[in-house]
Amino acid sequence: MLVLQGTIPFEIITEQKITMWLFIYHLIIPCLVSGLAEEGNKGYGPVFEEQPIDTIYPEESSDGQVSMNCRARAIPFPTYRWKLNNWDIDLTKDRYSMVGGRLVINNPEKSRDAGKYVCVVSNIFGTVRSYEATLSFGYLDPFPPEERYEVKVREGVGAVLLCEPPYHYPGAKVYPADIKVKFKDTYALLGQNVTLECFALGNPVPELRWSKHLEPMPASAEISMSGAVLKIFNIQYEDEGLYECEAENYKGKDKHQARIYVQAAPEWVEHINDTEKDIGSDLYWPCVATGKPMPTIRWLKNGASFRKGELRIQSLTFDDAGMYQCIAENTHGIIYANAELKIVASPPTFELNPMKKKILAAKGGRVIIECKPKAAPKPKFSWSKGTELLVNGSRIRIWDDGSLEIVNITKLDEGRYTCFAENNRGKANSTGVLEMTEATRITLAPLNVDVTVGENATMQCIASHDPTLDLTFIWSLNGFVIDFEKEHEHYERNVMIKSNGELLIKNVQLRHAGRYTCTAQTIVDNSSASADLVVRGPPGPPGGIRVEEIRDTAVALTWSRGTDNHSPISKYTIQSKTFLSEEWKDAKTDPSDIEGNMESATVVDLIPWMEYEFRIIATNTLGTGEPSMPSQRIRTEGAPPNVAPSDVGGGGGSNRELTITWMPLSREYHYGNNFGYIVAFKPFGEKEWRRVTVTNPEIGRYVHKDESMPPSTQYQVKVKAFNNKGDGPFSLTAVIYSAQDAPTEIPTDVSIKVLSSSEMSVSWHHVSDKSVEGYQIRYWAAHDKEAAAQRVQVSNQEYSTKIENLKPNTRYHVDVSAFNSAGYGPPSRTIDVITRKAPPSQRPRIISSVRSGSRYIITWDHVEAKSNESAVEGYKVLYRPDGQHEGELFSTGKHTIEVPVPSDGEYVVEVRAHSEGGDGEVAQIKISGAAAGVPTLLLVLVVPALGVLVCSGF
Repeated sequence: MLVLQGTIPFEIITEQKITMWLFIYHLIIPCLVSGLAEEGNKGYGPVFEEQPIDTIYPEESSDGQVSMNCRARAIPFPTYRWKLNNWDIDLTKDRYSMVGGRLVINNPEKSRDAGKYVCVVSNIFGTVRSYEATLSFGYLDPFPPEERYEVKVREGVGAVLLCEPPYHYPGAKVYPADIKVKFKDTYALLGQNVTLECFALGNPVPELRWSKHLEPMPASAEISMSGAVLKIFNIQYEDEGLYECEAENYKGKDKHQARIYVQAAPEWVEHINDTEKDIGSDLYWPCVATGKPMPTIRWLKNGASFRKGELRIQSLTFDDAGMYQCIAENTHGIIYANAELKIVASPPTFELNPMKKKILAAKGGRVIIECKPKAAPKPKFSWSKGTELLVNGSRIRIWDDGSLEIVNITKLDEGRYTCFAENNRGKANSTGVLEMTEATRITLAPLNVDVTVGENATMQCIASHDPTLDLTFIWSLNGFVIDFEKEHEHYERNVMIKSNGELLIKNVQLRHAGRYTCTAQTIVDNSSASADLVVRGPPGPPGGIRVEEIRDTAVALTWSRGTDNHSPISKYTIQSKTFLSEEWKDAKTDPSDIEGNMESATVVDLIPWMEYEFRIIATNTLGTGEPSMPSQRIRTEGAPPNVAPSDVGGGGGSNRELTITWMPLSREYHYGNNFGYIVAFKPFGEKEWRRVTVTNPEIGRYVHKDESMPPSTQYQVKVKAFNNKGDGPFSLTAVIYSAQDAPTEIPTDVSIKVLSSSEMSVSWHHVSDKSVEGYQIRYWAAHDKEAAAQRVQVSNQEYSTKIENLKPNTRYHVDVSAFNSAGYGPPSRTIDVITRKAPPSQRPRIISSVRSGSRYIITWDHVEAKSNESAVEGYKVLYRPDGQHEGELFSTGKHTIEVPVPSDGEYVVEVRAHSEGGDGEVAQIKISGAAAGVPTLLLVLVVPALGVLVCSGF
C-alpha cells in the first residue's frame, strides 16, 4: 500500500484540475508503486525539504491561527511530532492540528504559545530534528494622544520632524543606505550662497558625510545637524569642484557626486581715467576686467563703436581727442568705464615748475638737478655750467627727461647751471646754483647683540655731518621703520648727546630679533650701518600638523619644526579638544615622552566616534612656546560601546505593565552611529530572556505591556548599549516588580452632608486592599454629563473631605473609588444631593450707632430673603480692630447688639445675615473710643464694581 502524506494547497477546483488528479491516480501512482517494488527493501531516513522558520504573529490578527511548516522525504514515510521549549506538544488537544508535518495552532496566545519550536521527524531508519524556530507575537501600540509641539522654521530653511514610534515588536526590517534626494551640477555666481541637499533612506538611519574631491572642504561650508544639507556661504573661485555625499549604515553605503561651477559678472582690474597727452606722443590705455567667463573688451569713441581689445594709438593728433568708453561684458553682466582724452600743444615754459635756485650736494656724493618745463610736444634738452656747454661723460649725464646727474662731486662742481628746452613751438631756459656740503658719515656703527627674552639691549650709532645742516637718525628693523611713539614700551632713543642715535631695546621679546639699521640723514645725504639682534627664548609654534591613520582610539600625528629661537627644542606636548569642552587638555601619547628631535607621534586612549582637534607645543630650556594652529577637525572611527548603562531599575506603572528605567549614557560613550539600547527582562526563575530595542539614545525608559502579565511579579532586568559597530556589555541585573492590579473593592458607607449652598462633606469606609494609595471623589451636576465630572483625590489616610465652590440649589451626583499606581477601582454607588439655597443677598442696613456709657448700641433693619434664597436664621456680628481680620464673633437673633467702647483706636463692627445656605453680604461701621458727645454714625457699604459709599452724619 502506498501512502501519500503532505500538504495540499487550498485552491479552487476546476474541471481541468479534476482531470489532472485522475491522470495522476491512474497513471503516475501505479508507476511509483512499480518502481518501489523493483527497489525491494531499499529505503532511507528522513531528509528535510522544508523546516520551520521564525514567525511573528500579530496580536490583533483576525486569522485566529498560525502555522509552523515542516516537510521531509523518507522511505518508509516518516512520522512528525513537535516540541515547544523542549517540551513535547500534545497534538491531541483541540488547540493543535497537523496537516502532513505542518503544525497549526488555533487561537494562539502569547503566554502559552510564544517560544522556540522544533519539528522532530522519524521512521525506522532514525530521527532528525529541525532548526529551532521562534514564534513571537508582534504588537504596535497606538501613538500617544498628546499633541506634538509645533515646529517653526524660516522659509527656505530645512526642518527635521522626528517620528518617535510607539512601543512595538518587532523592530523595523533593516536595509542599506539609499540616496533618494540628489543634488545636481550647480552654477553659482561669485559671492553667492549655495545649498546642496542629500537625503537617504535606510534602516538604521544612515549617517551622511560630505567631502570635496581631492581637496579640503571650503572654510565657509556648514553642514546641518541632520547632515542632509550643505551650505557654502560667500562662494569663491577656489570652492569650485566636485562634491560628494556619502550615506552609510551597517548594511551598506551609497554615494552621489555633482560639480559646482563658480562664475562671476565682470569687475574692473584696471580701467581708464581722464588723460592729457602731448601731441605727437603715443597712447596706451589699459582696460582690464576679470570675470567668468572672461569678459570681452570693446571701445566707444564719442558714443560710436571704435575698436575691440586693447587700445594703442601712435603719434597722437588733435583728431584723437574726445570721450572714450571701455566696455567689459560676459553672460552675467556689463560694466562701463568713461574717460576724456585731451591733446595739448605748447612751447616750453618754466613758469609752473622752475628749477631750484639753490641746490645742495654732499662732497663725494651724487646729485640730480631736475629740469621739468611744460611743453608739447616733448622738447629737446641741453645744459650749461656758466658759459660751458655740458655733454655726457664719466661724471656727467643728461637724462631723457631733461634731468642732469653729477657723481663724485668736488668743490670744482659748484656754480650756476642752466637747462635749455626747445620744441617746434618755441624754446625756454631756467638756472640754479649748485653748492657743496660735507658728507654724512657713520663714525660708530652698531654691533651685533645676543640676549635672552626679557633682557635689555643697546645698539650704538654715532655720525659726523655738515655743521650747517640738521642731522636725524632713523632706525629700522628688517627694513621697516620703527615707530617710537607706538613702540615706546620697548624702544627708546638717546637724544641727549649731539650726533648720537643710540637705540635702547627694553624687555626684549622674540619678535624684536632681526637686522637693525641705523640711518644718519640730512636734507642732502645719508649714511647707514646695520647689526643683528639675536634673541634667545622659548620655541616658536610647530607647523604643518597632519592627522593620519585615524582609528577608534588612536591617531598618528606628524608636524614640522618651528623655530627653536637659538635654544634646542627639548620636548613636545600634544593637546586635544572635543566638542564636550572648550578646554585644551594634554593628550596621552606613544611614546609618552616626545623628544625635541621627533616630528611624529601617536595619540592614544581617545574616545571612539568623537570629533577631535589637536595642537602641539614645543619646549626648550628657556620655556614653553606658543601652541601651533589647531589641526583639521577629525572624527575617530567607531567601536562597540564598552560602558553599561547605570541605575537600572523601574517597576510600577499602569495595570499589566512592566516599567524599566536606566540612566542614558552621555554622548562621549556612544562610540558610533545608530546608538541605542537593548533591554532584556524575564520573570524571576525563568531561563529565557526577552529582548527589545530602544533606538532613541536620549530615552532611559521602556514600558512593556502584556495583558497576561501577573500583577506584582518579580522580574530580572538588564540593559546594554549598541551602535552600528556592535553591542556593549550588559549592566548589572536588577530586580523589579510588574505593576500591581488596580483596586477591585468598592468603598462602602458613603455618606454626604450638605453644609451650605456651596459646600458639602463626603465620608466613606476604607477598602481592605493594602495597595490602595488614595481615594478619588467624583461629582457633577445632574444637568451635566458624567464626562464633565470634577475630581478630588485624597491620601489613603483620609476618611472624609470637604468639597467647595458648588452651585447653590443644584442637584449633584457623587461617587467614591479607590486608586493606586495601576489605576482606579470601581466606583461606589452614585449618591444624589441638593445644595442649599443661596444665602440672602441683601446687606443689613445699619440705622444707628449710639454710645451709652462704656457700650455702643448698634441697630440694623431686618433682612428679607428672596424666594430663591435661604431664610434668615439670625445675624453674625464681628467686632475687630480696624486693619485686622481677627476679632470677637457674636451671634444674635435680634436686630441690635451692644459692643464695648474701644479703649484705644478705632474698631470695625461687621454685621451679616445667617442662613442654612451660608452667610450673607456684610455691612460694617467704624466706632472709636472718643469722648462722649454728639453720637457719630459712619456707615461703609462695600458695593462690588461700584466703589465705596460713605455716609456720615448725626
